[in-house]
Amino acid sequence: MDDQELGFKAGDVIEVMDATNREWWWGRVADGEGWFPANFVRLRVNQDEPADDYEAPRAGAGEANDNVPEAQSCKDQMRTNVINEILSTERDYIKHLRDICEGYVRQCRKREDMFSEEQLRTIFGNIEDIYRCQKAFVKALEQKFNTERPHLSELGACFLEHQADFQIYSEYCNNHPNACVELSRLTKLSKYVYFFEACRLLQRMIDISLDGFLLTPVQKICKYPLQLAELLKYTHPQHRDFKNVEAALHAMKNVAQLINERKRRLENIDKIAQWQSSIEDWEGEDLLVRSSELIYSGELTRVTQPQAKSQQRMFFLFDRQLIYCKKDLLRRDVLYYKGRLDMDDLEVVDVEDGKDRDLHVSVKNAFRLYCGATGDSHLLCARKPEQKQRWLKAFAREREQVRLDQETGFSITEMQRKQAMLNASKQQATGKPKAIGRPGYRTRHKHPSLPASRPQQQVLVLAEPRRKPSHFWHSLSRLAPFRK
Repeated sequence: MDDQELGFKAGDVIEVMDATNREWWWGRVADGEGWFPANFVRLRVNQDEPADDYEAPRAGAGEANDNVPEAQSCKDQMRTNVINEILSTERDYIKHLRDICEGYVRQCRKREDMFSEEQLRTIFGNIEDIYRCQKAFVKALEQKFNTERPHLSELGACFLEHQADFQIYSEYCNNHPNACVELSRLTKLSKYVYFFEACRLLQRMIDISLDGFLLTPVQKICKYPLQLAELLKYTHPQHRDFKNVEAALHAMKNVAQLINERKRRLENIDKIAQWQSSIEDWEGEDLLVRSSELIYSGELTRVTQPQAKSQQRMFFLFDRQLIYCKKDLLRRDVLYYKGRLDMDDLEVVDVEDGKDRDLHVSVKNAFRLYCGATGDSHLLCARKPEQKQRWLKAFAREREQVRLDQETGFSITEMQRKQAMLNASKQQATGKPKAIGRPGYRTRHKHPSLPASRPQQQVLVLAEPRRKPSHFWHSLSRLAPFRK
């Protein structure tokens, strides 16, 4: 740690002295003061909290009875504090969104000479849709607020009613990195710097740059589970809102998890595009047109008709399609595209060990991919029974992934796909050139003779010409959920 960095452990309460920087705050604990990462902590309700395990004194029945209402009223007060905190932060957030929409988006639309609609969509995403949804949400919260007895307010139902609306944050969070890139590019020009500053001053917003304002929705969706956890903590199990708050906490955790999962999937598309660019003799549409995640991969024996010919192939199971490639004879990290199968049209059938009735050959650890529409089938064999079981489970996961994507509406936009392929082509151009054609390898000079006393591994190392290491398997290992 640096001298001015604050050390702390889980459970410590830090007094924040300076929060002007959104990433690093200055705080104080018992041992001293220093800088610490803001995303390592969560904000605590700004009141003294009673002991969680409150127990009334046992000196006498009357004394215990006197303290029980006191403890209950203290917990009710804490619930009131949490509810007031939720409503207060929501009102502040609505003002924040209104300032962005009216102070920036509206002004930018007036300057068609500076901003195209595509640029505005990149910078601001769907923040206007978020603004409309949040206004309806705050209105519902205020209707459920009990002004006379705030601790009896039932806010849990509001979160449950609007949980589907919160999924629109996924699009915003996924677009946010693109917004930062576009803003960084524009603010290199002084006219955009002056324009954005003028927008801020006209709307009388606090002194934070536009990228700081645009980060707020990303932070907000992650704070809902924290606020609901705090609310549940001070909600008595007999309270009418207890089950709703409990369900709302679970629902908002799922929303945050869904957003994180979508973000992870979108981060993977660059890796998939790079993987495709490393495959020799690729044919057909880009992989990203229909797929966005590698489910499983491994080597299988493909048995083909009519002569039951066996072929060793590398298979890569993505959502909606199965790609198979052939390894180069000498450079085993070089793959050649051989074909693909549409998983939407296939049925996976487990095949028992023994003689196959269609090909009339003995098979072991086999399964068949059957296409009902055309009647075609593909017989594949694994080396070991456990490998076969992994493939069968992977096929089940692939179908489940497709079903979830359809339910949640996950898809890759045309712009995202094109950008990923463009990035991959740029990296291919600046990196190691593709392998030369196979005939060149077959005509390579024989290895020089070496002393027989050399171990075989050393012989291979000395015999092969020096070349840069391939990054293919490194990239693949980061994509694949299993390793060989």
